[in-house]
Amino acid sequence: MSSSRVLVLNSGSSSVKYQLLDMRDSSRLAVGLVERIGEETSRLKHTPLASGGESREWTGAIADHEAALKAVSAELTKDGLGLDSPELAAIGHRVVHGGKHFTEPTVIDDAVLAEIERLIPVAPLHNPANLTGIRTASALRPDLPQVAVFDTAFHTTMPESAARYAIDVETADAHRIRRYGFHGTSHAYVSRATAELLGKAPEDVNVIVLHLGNGASASAVRGGKCVDTSMGLTPLEGLVMGTRSGDMDPAVIFHLARVGGMSIAEIDTLLNKKSGLIGLCGDNDMREIRRRIDEGDERAQLAFDIYIHRLKKYIGAYYAVLGRVDAIAFTAGVGENAAPVREAAVAGLEQLGLAVDAELNAVRGDEARLISPAGARVAVAVVPTDEELEIATQTYALVGKGNG
Repeated sequence: MSSSRVLVLNSGSSSVKYQLLDMRDSSRLAVGLVERIGEETSRLKHTPLASGGESREWTGAIADHEAALKAVSAELTKDGLGLDSPELAAIGHRVVHGGKHFTEPTVIDDAVLAEIERLIPVAPLHNPANLTGIRTASALRPDLPQVAVFDTAFHTTMPESAARYAIDVETADAHRIRRYGFHGTSHAYVSRATAELLGKAPEDVNVIVLHLGNGASASAVRGGKCVDTSMGLTPLEGLVMGTRSGDMDPAVIFHLARVGGMSIAEIDTLLNKKSGLIGLCGDNDMREIRRRIDEGDERAQLAFDIYIHRLKKYIGAYYAVLGRVDAIAFTAGVGENAAPVREAAVAGLEQLGLAVDAELNAVRGDEARLISPAGARVAVAVVPTDEELEIATQTYALVGKGNG
């Protein structure tokens, strides 16, 4: 029997998202989420797509990630898709930070685990949870290849001129301080899908990808390779986000400590969790912000204007970096669904060949589509991201040969 299935796991500190895919046709067999792990009110939602069955939900105490994965396995087994199936070729894990070392998907062994662990100081919220998911899955299926797909890998092609900060080189190297970038699986998938939408090969296309969700990042992709991206050492740098500040004078931190009397922990919380849109207007949901704007709310309008101003600056900057731009692709929750954001982001950039067609921009859908006027010099596209499929594709390409 062929082994063509890949289970994709995205382990957070108190959650596990999962998808089971059949790589013969990239179809989803099941999807689900376990959340509030470690609480009495843990919740598991499982949807068996292969059988067309209805979603099943379960609420109760799930003590840890091991219990969570066992519960996931039990749900999959009910649909004949259990983790013990010989059709399962591998488990692909999303790992947020791979540093400079990991430039491609990697079969996990003790050395890989140790390196992911060494990177915890630059990804303290994410890498520990990713490690927990890997170790738990490995214990459940020690015979199965476990593959790490890194958020940072796509950005390792950035030249040193883009990746380095202008600080003392010895200090930077000693503490691994450089621009790594994140959302790499999304940027990789969307840049490639945009080229496909244009009927061209990725190596023939220059794309600016705008991944706009609660976390947001931009990338400049030349011929299928990232040459710049907006997030840096951590996901805090760059665009205005739901709760993160994005770019800011670093001296603000010194000022808050010296004059405001704030601790490092308090400043960390402020910039990562109480800034961005929620800091500006109290909401981080773009739908709610637009509703408030329609009602004449000035704080919501200012928050939107700051968000767009930063976004437009990055579009202009990456246009300059690339020299020639074939397409701009909007993706993720805001990018795919918020037509006013897309319209405002390119407004006034007609001299750069950028415009959106109002009717096309207003259309909602799940397919990749162009929203620029016919004959536009630069294509403007909406390209739904699919990070799970990208992780599964990279995982299967690494371990699936000979299993089909």
